[in-house]
Amino acid sequence: MSGFGNGFESEALPGALPVGRNSPQKCPYGLYAEQLSGSPFTAPRVANERSWLYRIRPTVKHWGRFAKIDNGYWRTAPCVETEMPIAPLRWSPVPVPRGKLTFLKGIRTITTAGDAATHAGMAAHLYFITESMQDEYFYNADGEMMFVAQEGSLRIATEFGIIDIEPCEVAVIPRGVKIRVELLQGPARGYICENYGGAFTLPERGPIGANCLANQRDFLTPVASYEDHDGDCTLTVKWGGQLWATQLKHSPLDVVAWHGNYAPYKYDLRHYSPVGPILYDHADPSIYTVLTSPSETPGTANIDFVVFCDRWMVAENTFRPPWYHMNVMSEFMGLVQGVYDAKPHGFVPGGFSLHNCMLPHGPDTEAFEHASNMELKPQRQTDTMAFMFETRFAQRVTKFAAELPSLQKDYVDCWANLQKHFDPKRR
Repeated sequence: MSGFGNGFESEALPGALPVGRNSPQKCPYGLYAEQLSGSPFTAPRVANERSWLYRIRPTVKHWGRFAKIDNGYWRTAPCVETEMPIAPLRWSPVPVPRGKLTFLKGIRTITTAGDAATHAGMAAHLYFITESMQDEYFYNADGEMMFVAQEGSLRIATEFGIIDIEPCEVAVIPRGVKIRVELLQGPARGYICENYGGAFTLPERGPIGANCLANQRDFLTPVASYEDHDGDCTLTVKWGGQLWATQLKHSPLDVVAWHGNYAPYKYDLRHYSPVGPILYDHADPSIYTVLTSPSETPGTANIDFVVFCDRWMVAENTFRPPWYHMNVMSEFMGLVQGVYDAKPHGFVPGGFSLHNCMLPHGPDTEAFEHASNMELKPQRQTDTMAFMFETRFAQRVTKFAAELPSLQKDYVDCWANLQKHFDPKRR
């Protein structure tokens, strides 16, 4: 796999990439040239996303008569199918269901936000996979998908090549890219952020400067690898919030060479280089942003993907966990491994929580008392990996999520024992 940057190229056969032109009169090896665009043609150069694919058959040959199929538990914004009282919410890990679940059958939507038709917002899903897709392919026309592996390892075969991910790694599949998802080690469980808006990109570092956070060189794109396979298979497309399926006579993963900047990629979250306060105060969580999906409003993200990884905490005379807060952004949070310092109990690997727009949250009673009275010596958070999908939109809980037995109905009680310490006669 190669690095994440402004442009890449890869070929599975020598000379398969045309030299000096994108669409020659005749392509090498009898291939077809096809452009895949993730932005309007006239987008500014810095925001223009496109790749040229040199494939055995053009995508118009990967087509047939589509028919609607059951969406299962996959939901798309806007989606209002249940009304829950406003409150911070948390779920224990959902066990992997029994039975045969391929990627498409194993999607369970937890929240939706915004409106997919307007290219704004997101959905947070869980995935459960107990068997590989065989002669099945999929692409999402509604948004790009970020896979956050939590348990088990996956192989994502894409038009651009193969991506393997394990827990603590993520893979991003752009809108319109065809995939087949296989198990490397299973069963597998994890999270997916379906991004309806602007594609994920690296955030600006601002005063931090040129280094730290997520470094561009650590993002990897696949090496070209094609399938020249004839035989019956199924292609499913998510378009307009609905799943559509057709039958094909050959694999659509037939790209022999490609070049451009619109491609799938992976990133190991353990490579994230955090920065933080080294004298006093707890810095804003924006310093933990790995990737961002920008909106039309500068500084206000459609989605921020934020990670809380291993790090040193050294601030003096400071309450070190996150402070209590109400936020205009809404936060879907998951835990891949370890313990999250603000919630030492009840929030466990595979679990997830939702703190919606302008609903209060923060450290539980135990975390507050410990952080308020602990000896403030240098402390290292070890073997932890929590993340947030944070969006400017309020997130709606699906009927499936609202009815899960793992919904912790007593979650708000984690703050019940916070005591009144105020005494006007004592500073």
